[in-house]
Amino acid sequence: MFATRPGDHLPAGARPREQGINFSVFSRNATRMWLHLYDSATALEPLQVIELDPATQRTFFFWHVFVEGAGPGLYYTWRADGPSDTAVSGCCFDKRRDLLDPWARAVDASLWDRDVAVLDPDAPGIRARVLPQDGYDWEGDRPVGHGLADSIIYELHVGGFTRDPDSGVTTPGTFSGLIEKIPYLTELGITHVELLPIMAFDEQDVPDGVAKLGLSNFWGYSTYGFFAPHPAYTAGGDPRIEFRDMVKALHRAGIGVILDVVFNHTAEGGAGGPIINFKGFGNEFFYHLDPADRSHYRDFTGTGNTVNCNHPLVGRFIIDCLEYWARDMHVDGFRLDLASVLARGEDGEPMQHAPVLWAAEFSTALHDRHLIAEAWDAGGLYQVGDFPGYRWCEWNGDYRDVIRQCVRGDGGRLGRLASRVAGSSDLYAAAGRLPTNSINFVTCHDGFTLQDLVSYDHKHNEANGEDNRDGSSHNYSWNCGQEGPSTEAAINRLRSQQARNFLTLLLVSQGVPMLLAGDEVLRSQKGNNNTYCQDNRMGWFDWSLVQKNWDMLRFTRELIAFRHRHATLRRERFLTGERRGGQPPDVAWHGARLAEPDWHDEAASLIAFTLTAIDPDESDVHVAINLRAESHGMRLPAGQWRAVIETARPAPHDIRPAGEGRLLRSNRVVVPARSCVVLEREVGKA
Repeated sequence: MFATRPGDHLPAGARPREQGINFSVFSRNATRMWLHLYDSATALEPLQVIELDPATQRTFFFWHVFVEGAGPGLYYTWRADGPSDTAVSGCCFDKRRDLLDPWARAVDASLWDRDVAVLDPDAPGIRARVLPQDGYDWEGDRPVGHGLADSIIYELHVGGFTRDPDSGVTTPGTFSGLIEKIPYLTELGITHVELLPIMAFDEQDVPDGVAKLGLSNFWGYSTYGFFAPHPAYTAGGDPRIEFRDMVKALHRAGIGVILDVVFNHTAEGGAGGPIINFKGFGNEFFYHLDPADRSHYRDFTGTGNTVNCNHPLVGRFIIDCLEYWARDMHVDGFRLDLASVLARGEDGEPMQHAPVLWAAEFSTALHDRHLIAEAWDAGGLYQVGDFPGYRWCEWNGDYRDVIRQCVRGDGGRLGRLASRVAGSSDLYAAAGRLPTNSINFVTCHDGFTLQDLVSYDHKHNEANGEDNRDGSSHNYSWNCGQEGPSTEAAINRLRSQQARNFLTLLLVSQGVPMLLAGDEVLRSQKGNNNTYCQDNRMGWFDWSLVQKNWDMLRFTRELIAFRHRHATLRRERFLTGERRGGQPPDVAWHGARLAEPDWHDEAASLIAFTLTAIDPDESDVHVAINLRAESHGMRLPAGQWRAVIETARPAPHDIRPAGEGRLLRSNRVVVPARSCVVLEREVGKA
């Protein structure tokens, strides 16, 4: 039995010291608190139960105890007693339930059964593991420091990226497995990986129909341990070390790490969900509750609960968490899922000056890290172009929708297309923001892959066990004439061409481009646009496609290289079209006729623009886009031009390396039906 003394209330969590371990946790309304210690992850009985004395071991609502002689390797849970008049106070204390330390650095769910835990308060909970004192050798590692204007983000799932048997890695589905694929990432040319949730999450958090099919929560948007790496992504050692090794290896390759983080809801769900930690310590303040009946959870997320992000303690918890991953784990930025929830006040209404968002904006620990918002939530709050703060970037959902509509052939959108390609100044300029506030994307984890976007008119989510009710029905997709896989060569050629159109528009747009992992090899999910529960080949990166679809992989690599060599595609200020100091305008717009864009012609489907080079050794760029179903000739500005990208042509003529573009012999270029042509002007030959 370990001896104890009062200990310290800060820092929260379990902190090894020279003579033992200090434990601390916050609970304002608890009346009694117990610490349960275990010698293993699966021990059914505690090694020791320590009841804390509120007279000496509670300070400012933190409960704390120092356990003498205890060391790393112990597992522990908390138990709390207090009021349980949920409908009135919102409290739901139950001294029989194991509670996970919200500040735990490592967790273990070996004994966790979500369904049992809902019904049986005596069921084992998720346990925290005490890790050794932190002495990791970063070997001089620093964040990569890529400015967003020069960035190309690559969204991937740590587990799904290497779990396919064809990946050839030693430890599939782990942080270590990702390290083995760094050469692939560097050859592709991306600057950042954006990792789907890697904080500890509940794989069992799925609807009943999904669970009956043997499926699990694959994507990870069901967090319970915000300071702990997900155990399944480690090989079994210290999870901090394995995660840091990955970050350090990526940084050595010049690749930054952005984490997709989920502060809008937790794995505890609504009234019918389990008690894991936050409900048991402070349900009354941690979640948005219905004032008329506080046993009901207000749901702005579609998951059953909504985190009360602008409560002072909750907001501090979120900022501490972000700063921990930035300071101690060296990540380069964060993408916040359903981030509009963080803009809601304690009454649930949106705030222009939400404390938690501005605290992140002005945090000194985060000042050089990227902050990216998914600027909407499931409660109807849509803030693209209006997300609070100046430094916050946004997933530009309007960019995605407009590009999809235009490429599939919807008319009357040339003006909106031009605005999106030019950096969405109509959304951001008035508020003093920049093109880099816009994260441009055509596909992401949530929705069709690029291959499915050009192969399906409708979602096909039957494999999810929810009768195809889940996932968005508004995909703005076009199957090119046949639903699903086709044996017709003409259809497959058109699909490949449309895929190249999407990527070309994305990479020639001002703003920050984001690619979905696997799109560069035309990975399909068989029309499933919501693979959140598909931890199988449907949801994994298919490494056999690297050889099968080498032409698309080559196109993507060369397209990224094209963007990297043209600073005019990566401007930090909005295009104006104005002549300044006798210099040509930064952009000139064209329609069917040179310098005459057809902004007001609803039937028009031709648009082109010329970007003036910024660097002395850079060439001007001319982009011509034909959205109609027949070819059309377009005049070119003066000068000698080389066609570098022609999406209607087969590989290797679809894109050419620097200096190898097809030299045009006239001042016109033919833009084939449904295609893009991108040209470089010979330097010094304007």
